[in-house]
Amino acid sequence: MAGRIPQPFIDDLIAKADIVEIVGGRIALKKAGSIYKGLCPFHGEKTPSFTVSPTRGTYHCFGCGEHGSAIGFLMNYDNLGFPEAVEALAEMLGMEVPRTAVAEERRGENDELYELLREGDQIFRAALRDHPQAVAYLKKRGIDGPTAGRFGMGYAPPAWDTLMRALGTSEERIARLLEAGLLTANDNGRRYDRFRDRIMFPIRNVRGQIIGFGGRVLDAGEPKYLNSPETPIFRKGQELYGLFEAKKNPGKPKEIIVVEGYLDVASLVQFGVENTVATLGTAMTAENIKRLTRLTDRVIFCFDGDRAGRTAAWRAMEAALPYGGGTVELKFLLLPEGDDPDTFVRSRGAEAFRELAAAALPLPDFLVKELQAKVDFTNVGGRGRFESFAKPLLKRLPPGTYRTAIMNAFGAALNLNSAVLDELMSAPPPIQVQNPTPIPAALGTAVQKVLNVALHYPQAAAKAAGVSDLSALNQPGSDVIRRVFSLAARLTEANSAQLLENMHDDPDIQALRRIGARPLIAIEDEEAAFRELTDSLENLGRDARKSAAAERVRAHTPGGTIE
Repeated sequence: MAGRIPQPFIDDLIAKADIVEIVGGRIALKKAGSIYKGLCPFHGEKTPSFTVSPTRGTYHCFGCGEHGSAIGFLMNYDNLGFPEAVEALAEMLGMEVPRTAVAEERRGENDELYELLREGDQIFRAALRDHPQAVAYLKKRGIDGPTAGRFGMGYAPPAWDTLMRALGTSEERIARLLEAGLLTANDNGRRYDRFRDRIMFPIRNVRGQIIGFGGRVLDAGEPKYLNSPETPIFRKGQELYGLFEAKKNPGKPKEIIVVEGYLDVASLVQFGVENTVATLGTAMTAENIKRLTRLTDRVIFCFDGDRAGRTAAWRAMEAALPYGGGTVELKFLLLPEGDDPDTFVRSRGAEAFRELAAAALPLPDFLVKELQAKVDFTNVGGRGRFESFAKPLLKRLPPGTYRTAIMNAFGAALNLNSAVLDELMSAPPPIQVQNPTPIPAALGTAVQKVLNVALHYPQAAAKAAGVSDLSALNQPGSDVIRRVFSLAARLTEANSAQLLENMHDDPDIQALRRIGARPLIAIEDEEAAFRELTDSLENLGRDARKSAAAERVRAHTPGGTIE
């Protein structure tokens, strides 16, 4: 680490860190004399052998031997590298990490991207002032001038080449604009502005640098929101919109409210509900949760009351489960159906919103309530629903009093005693006696192969969806491919089980489950899966183009028919 982050700063950071607060924010600790004890998060145990010493500033497990400082704990528990752990601890303490010349030189590799995004932001801001229709849209949505200025809102003009003409002064600059996500290219190689006729929301990192944009369409076009693609400096699953602006507020926030839309953030802040952030068009991720729990003692996840909002809340809960049980409260709020944070605060006021937020359900209560709604042992399907919904979630709970309390509450809600619940948790899945649904013959071998790989490696499918032209496919089953890949791209970080669970209402779910159950041969990692998917999709696309061309020839041939 020498030559990158000065050692004196690291020493000062460790001296100022309260290791009990840091460890206790992630696992349950109980005071035992001059130390604190708890169940070790690094190996399974039933009797606490994990200790934290505030005087020494260290943790130690007598069971597995794990030992270290606050930085070491963050590295092991949050799976961070050393520099990332230093950054995380500094962020918790409100300290800026100094950099030496070597680190600044390495950071400079992306300076041009930051500069292009800054220049693009200036163009968008100037365009907002020059386009009355954009200003009128913000006024219609109730966004006032100071709020638009605080969040740096702008406008991308409807022309296809606004940024291209202003910033693409050379082929090298155009290549960097493409890399920054400000330009995009079609299949014919034509380059043009990614954002057009949209209200622009700059997305900043914790240092205030613009790393990407979100664009909201003015009228009824699709997609309603368009975000920058992932770049060398922009990772959607690691950043939160509005976090930089929230951190400008003095002191440690007592709570942070997480919503889904950029305008939701702006509206709440305009009405005085500070410390509000939003995810970047993706489901809540473990990285988001880790960052939030470093910054505050309470996180409230706020979602719309419709079906999509409940689905988003469920996914956020799945991501949050491993981080419950510490000193940070994780709470969930579902708004009345038909409302989102923007409409609610405008129609009923900030005080009504604060009262609703104060009544948000703690994670254990929300989990039990949602599982109770999904699992009903009074009917025949109750056991199967338990296997599908409850058991995987309950098994993810960290060991200790937190897990025990949730298990007891869940058992009480379903009138199950602890012995029956323990039996259900340890029992193998029930045997399915019904005849398996046959895979439709229309799904050819090549299509099934693509689906098999995608279902085993959803993240590779999400990546392939961004570089492959799925719309050109015309083989039987192409619509199934498009649905699977589209969902994988939306979920971004789903595993196989999560992808299939999110497709439980799909008309072809039984066939997909059978395809996904087949073993995958000779593909052992995400990169190999990505190559296989892009190659297979390219072959399917080529066959589709040949087929379409042949059909056109037949259609224009005298006596020709189209079957």
